[in-house]
Amino acid sequence: MTWEQYAVAWSALHGGFDPRAASPVVRGWVRLAYRGGSVLARLGAGPSTVTTAGLLLCAGVPFVPLLAGAALVLLASFADAFDGAVAVISGRASRFGFVYDSVADRLGELAWLAAFWTAGAPGWLVVAGLVVSWLHEYVRARAAAGGMSGLGAVTVGERPTRVSVAISGLLVGGLAGLVHPGWDRTVVVIAVIVWVALGVIGLVQLVAAVRRALID
Repeated sequence: MTWEQYAVAWSALHGGFDPRAASPVVRGWVRLAYRGGSVLARLGAGPSTVTTAGLLLCAGVPFVPLLAGAALVLLASFADAFDGAVAVISGRASRFGFVYDSVADRLGELAWLAAFWTAGAPGWLVVAGLVVSWLHEYVRARAAAGGMSGLGAVTVGERPTRVSVAISGLLVGGLAGLVHPGWDRTVVVIAVIVWVALGVIGLVQLVAAVRRALID
């Protein structure tokens, strides 16, 4: 499958969002997924297998030091990108796979936030981060079921943002803890605050887009 063919197929599975017209960062990430997925598809890996591998990586994040956790989240983010690419390239995209991937994403985020909690972030703040991110995805899913076409809006609280916050928080927190004991806790608290703030802003953006799509 060529890049052009992949971009068209990928767009059809992502609410019509064309990666070829996206920002250089997004376009580069989708191209990376295309290349990685091509390799895995040639090796015979199935999309659900790749999804499971990413979920297992996430499950280990709360149980390792922060720096190692950052590495696990990074590897899991690659798996999250590659599983969809494998499904598209191998022609094995399915409705079950779509649901499984979504559930795995939410469980992975739960594990990342649990890592912040074990590093010292307040439980109530971690729960707030979880609620905001899950609400973001729930609202979009219900809006799609209610007749909204496309994504509604690409917000500042999307999953790539949460991936970036998780990796940055764990990485900087781990380094800060090496410099001075206790600084790691401060960093992870700030990371969760950023997670919640961007999530709330993104949720407002999404709700506004849903209202325009379903009411106006």
